[in-house]
Amino acid sequence: MNVDLFDFTLPPERIALRPAAPRDAARMLVVTPEGLADRSVSALPACLRAGDLLVFNDTRVIPAQLEGTRGAARIGATLHKREGPRRWRAFVRNARRLRDGDAIDFGHGVTGVARDRADDGSWALDFAGDEPVELLLERAGRMPLPPYIAGKRDTDARDAQDYQTMFAAEPGAVAAPTAALHFTPTLLAALAAAGVAHATLTLHVGAGTFLPVKAEDTADHRMHAEWGRIDAATADRLNAVRAAGGRVIAVGTTSLRLIESATDADGTIRPFDGDTSIFITPGYRFRGIDGLMTNFHLPRSTLFMLVSALMGLDRMKAAYAYAIENDYRFYSYGDASLLLP
Repeated sequence: MNVDLFDFTLPPERIALRPAAPRDAARMLVVTPEGLADRSVSALPACLRAGDLLVFNDTRVIPAQLEGTRGAARIGATLHKREGPRRWRAFVRNARRLRDGDAIDFGHGVTGVARDRADDGSWALDFAGDEPVELLLERAGRMPLPPYIAGKRDTDARDAQDYQTMFAAEPGAVAAPTAALHFTPTLLAALAAAGVAHATLTLHVGAGTFLPVKAEDTADHRMHAEWGRIDAATADRLNAVRAAGGRVIAVGTTSLRLIESATDADGTIRPFDGDTSIFITPGYRFRGIDGLMTNFHLPRSTLFMLVSALMGLDRMKAAYAYAIENDYRFYSYGDASLLLP
């Protein structure tokens, strides 16, 4: 499909720079084949049915942005994916100043050696020393806010909490599964009281989620691989919910992509442990999920393509036009949509 089909104009003032407070006070646009409805995230229990199950991503965002020097050159690095105990793949700013084997000083006693430049321009960084890389990042790194926020304001102490979900447990993401940022213990209790259960899986979101689609046709775009895991008990639970007539609702496109990666053609969700580079565009037949709660996404992005595959391109363009006209807040810190095909 032509990527231009997924374009739309978003006024810059619609981009949220801070999350709603409290988190579940964010607005939520419910999209169904019957039409659109304005709700709040706190009203989610009334929008679902007893027996439904929400699936959250329990990945934890690490301080994956680093600023350093190689000689007199300033070098920026955004970690993307772990490739070994001390090696991370990274997108590098000012990469033309790097050669294989160059050491980058990130300060605070943290040094990375650039290796193995890939076709996409990324480098592998081998971190020196014996300390766990997680400790090095705590010293020298900062939270990797999306570029559409970081370009408008500096990262600050609030982001260390704001850009982490209440489910964050497994360190390794360089971007938050932002749909889950809306959830609070109070909302989770209300969902449980309404008979809506929840489960977790892990998908470590990579920096590739922010990369623009440069191809003119979706068939020519290649997704970056991300590591994920669904254990056997969780897979069995999701299958049991659907067998009993309940719906599996993914919270966030990361949860959805991993579930779909783990689902057989007959709709059986299997345990999963490995990389996925699944790319979902209109025409895809969904096998493992029955709905999606997600934020509002960038024009021409793989995520807008995904929601268009779920609900139909015309319906999603109409929903986004309505959201823009009615002052919904977009992107990572923005409002939510509940998509029920």
